[in-house]
Amino acid sequence: MNNQNYESCIAACESCADECSSCAEHCRGKSGMEQCEKLCMVCADECRKCAEECRSMSANSAQSAQQCADTCRKCAEECDKHDNEHCKRCAEECRKCEAECRMITA
Repeated sequence: MNNQNYESCIAACESCADECSSCAEHCRGKSGMEQCEKLCMVCADECRKCAEECRSMSANSAQSAQQCADTCRKCAEECDKHDNEHCKRCAEECRKCEAECRMITA
């Protein structure tokens, strides 16, 4: 795996973590948005963890990227259920991150 793939994955994970954290903040305390808030928080954590693993190019990078991709997919699916801008932005970032993470695992 070349360094460019790792750099792209790190950038996507960091951007996704920021967007997921923002989305979780917007969803906090709103009726019907509990699952969205929860998944966004989990996704932000997974993205940060993956970015750190890839930054160090550890032996766990591929496993972390796989977990992150799966979490991003679930988060995007949840955010797609809601018709608001922050969820749409979050779902978009999650899809980008999922694709970059899958490049690490390929």
